[in-house]
Amino acid sequence: MRPDRGTDWTPPERAKGEPAPPAQLRRIAALFRPYRWQLAIVGLLVAASAVVSVATPFLLRAVLDTAIPQGRTGLLTLLVLGMIAAAVVNSVFGVLQTLISTTVGQRVMHDLRTAVYSHLQRMSLAFFTRTRTGEVQSRIANDIGGMQSTVTSTATSLVSNLTAVVASVAAMVALDWRLTVVSLLLLPLFVWISRRVGNERKKITTERQKQLAAMSSAVQESLSVSGILLGRTMGRSDSLSREFTGQSDRLADLEVRSSMAGRWRMSTIGVVMAAMPALIYWAAGLTAAGGAPIVSIGTLVAFVSLQQGLFRPTVSLLSTGVQVQTSLALFHRIFEYLDLPVEIAEPAQPVRPAAVRGDVAFDGVDFRYHPDQERPTLAGIDLKIPAGGSLAVVGETGSGKTTLSYLVPRLYDVTGGRVTIDGTDVRDLSFATLADTVGVVSQETYLFHASVADNLRFAKPDATDAELVEAARAAQVHDMIAALPDGYDTLVGERGYRFSGGEKQRLAIARTILRNPPVLILDEATSALDNRTELAVQQAIDALAAGRTTITIAHRLSTVRDADQIAVLDRGRIAELGTHDELLALGGRYAALLRREGAPVSV
Repeated sequence: MRPDRGTDWTPPERAKGEPAPPAQLRRIAALFRPYRWQLAIVGLLVAASAVVSVATPFLLRAVLDTAIPQGRTGLLTLLVLGMIAAAVVNSVFGVLQTLISTTVGQRVMHDLRTAVYSHLQRMSLAFFTRTRTGEVQSRIANDIGGMQSTVTSTATSLVSNLTAVVASVAAMVALDWRLTVVSLLLLPLFVWISRRVGNERKKITTERQKQLAAMSSAVQESLSVSGILLGRTMGRSDSLSREFTGQSDRLADLEVRSSMAGRWRMSTIGVVMAAMPALIYWAAGLTAAGGAPIVSIGTLVAFVSLQQGLFRPTVSLLSTGVQVQTSLALFHRIFEYLDLPVEIAEPAQPVRPAAVRGDVAFDGVDFRYHPDQERPTLAGIDLKIPAGGSLAVVGETGSGKTTLSYLVPRLYDVTGGRVTIDGTDVRDLSFATLADTVGVVSQETYLFHASVADNLRFAKPDATDAELVEAARAAQVHDMIAALPDGYDTLVGERGYRFSGGEKQRLAIARTILRNPPVLILDEATSALDNRTELAVQQAIDALAAGRTTITIAHRLSTVRDADQIAVLDRGRIAELGTHDELLALGGRYAALLRREGAPVSV
């Protein structure tokens, strides 16, 4: 039975409108912990910048109330130079803040990308059979990319604006507490509005990222070589274009909704705050008309200057709050992947054999893809393959042949019994040891979009050119490679489509020869080839299998006649076990499979 290829994996989501738990906020803060000293420097720069900014209105008051009315030009010059120096210092501090905060933000994004990628590398094969590749790519590219502005500038912006607001309010109180109270009366309302807007945008962002993932999956599937071939040959190119147009249209609508969510309410806040200085002038004018002014002209101008300086960081703080709430949806999607349980974990203290002979045994093996699966995929499997021996596994489609072979390199873990190599449970071996021990040549050959040499060296990065040629000769593919325009430097192309099926299969065999594993899994390695190509590939396989423990998953029974043992699987159980001649003599399922294939059944 092939791995379950059901619906895409979909993680559970919190209820709509449910606030992010404090644990999630602490987890986000923990991402910045390795860079706390850089952030401390940013904090000092922010505090210094805020103090310098607050000093400017007091210098302005001294200019208007003392230097100009009293004609003190020397004092006036010093005050003006102080204001210019404050602007220069603030500019320098701003550049340094941007440099450090952007560097920290990019490192945090790098940490997230590598953490997600490394975690997914540890996931079992079952996860990838249930999840679209485009969905995985979207989490790494779109979700983490969408957090760029948040992680690169939000922390600095939050500290900078908060410091500026506190310093400005303190300076305003020092100038006149009555005007300060009037200026801050509407602030609680503004905070409430910004939180409402943030929650609204957060919901839309979750929908937008799901749509981005769906569109990425559609592009990855339909614009691959296989997708283009299928679309063209099935006459579905126009239909695929229409489907993509619909997905893109939905994404565009979500982008507009995200951009416009709460825009009128935030604009109202901006209008009110922009009108506050005018209201202060109006109130001061009314008090002056009724008698003595409550504040001097210099104090009034300095206060309004502070108030206008307060406007920018306050609005920015409110916007930052909205941005943080929006980004929580992205962080939640990333944490979902990081929290996926690793179903196949490396042992804490793995067995490290000095040498591997290659004795393989299945001892009472049971396997289910899902705990609630009604019928097990494999049940009661007992097999022993001595070092250097060969086992062929045959049976109807869905009988569990490929699943059985995947248990040896531990692409899946047994749910009962055990699989051993040289008497050691494969679950007690490190992944590196298993990779060195078990080689797999499957029907679906995968080649990277790289040179022939790079594809071969994927098995052995330090392989010399002579070793590449030797492996290619053993796989009977050297002459083909040598005839290419650039030889071993020829670009393979997307998934190797510039080569025939037999050529790709022999390249895969050469790659496995370089790896030189003592145990070999051949998963229907020739089933998709024509008879002539199959003969050439089979010769390469025979050279590869010589002296190795070999498990062959067979579709064409003609390729397994010489196996030491042949196991016939039926609905996940061993129905027959023996040599070719022994099974023919039984006249059971194996003989029936041969008759169906059109082969003679006489012993």
